[in-house]
Amino acid sequence: MSTPILGIDLGGTKIEGAFVDPQNPQKALARLRLPTESTQGYDHVLAQIVRVVEMLEKESGLARPKKIGIGTPGAIEPSTGLLKNSNTLCLNKQPIKNDLEKLLGTQVEIANDANCFALAEAVFGAAKGRKNVVGLILGTGVGGGVVIDGKVINGLHGIGGEWGHNPMNGENTPCYCGHKGCVEGVFSGPALERFYHEQSGKAARLPEIVKLAAEGDSKAIATLDRLVTKFGEAIAVIINILDPDAVVIGGGVGNIDILYTPRARAEVLSHVFNPEVRTEFLKPTLGDSAGVFGAASLTL
Repeated sequence: MSTPILGIDLGGTKIEGAFVDPQNPQKALARLRLPTESTQGYDHVLAQIVRVVEMLEKESGLARPKKIGIGTPGAIEPSTGLLKNSNTLCLNKQPIKNDLEKLLGTQVEIANDANCFALAEAVFGAAKGRKNVVGLILGTGVGGGVVIDGKVINGLHGIGGEWGHNPMNGENTPCYCGHKGCVEGVFSGPALERFYHEQSGKAARLPEIVKLAAEGDSKAIATLDRLVTKFGEAIAVIINILDPDAVVIGGGVGNIDILYTPRARAEVLSHVFNPEVRTEFLKPTLGDSAGVFGAASLTL
């Protein structure tokens, strides 16, 4: 067995940790979860992370590595070392990397959770072996990460891959970020549910909307039409700039089969600066393990 690596997936409701053998990542050597309990404040969240690490060491009998990878909501601002853009509000404006390194007595590598998803799927999962990979999370929110040659592209401001906050033509829905017409406000899960409600007068969750569309509900069909049309427009921007080998689409919206059809590819092609689109559109293969595996991969 190669030297195990350790990753922590810090979420809004749970903290998951795992020891992983990088040569056989499909099954964690040890894995556990604790509640984040962010309402109890920043120091409590840090204590929970330390507790996860200590419990994993005890359960597995493995020694703490010299470096631990952590995926977080939000991103580190490179100029200050403080976390920003996190929907776990108590983490914002905090020196989480430095604080954890002091508490854990080891080096810490931190990346946005969408970046960790992208890294895991590029290194271990659906896009393994591809050079240039974009990973998208389309769910309650919309995030993204860029991986080139097995490395996450964080960028100067730490916002590399934040595709969910690109503005879309003709869209004016206010976004929590303060702008209007962001991708997230157009075809995230809640945005699509809102669109269906506006069209039909009925409230329905996204899986139900997909089922209704298959049964011929015209408003549900219009909702999925909006998804595939707007997705094609939005992802074409990324393809024109990065020209990726593969795009891996996670999250609840990413489970909708229409995104992988010839029709969706035609929508993408209509906005791409090329006569064909060879980029692969892939479903993830690591499931809910992607975040923690990606975090662990930050240490490689």
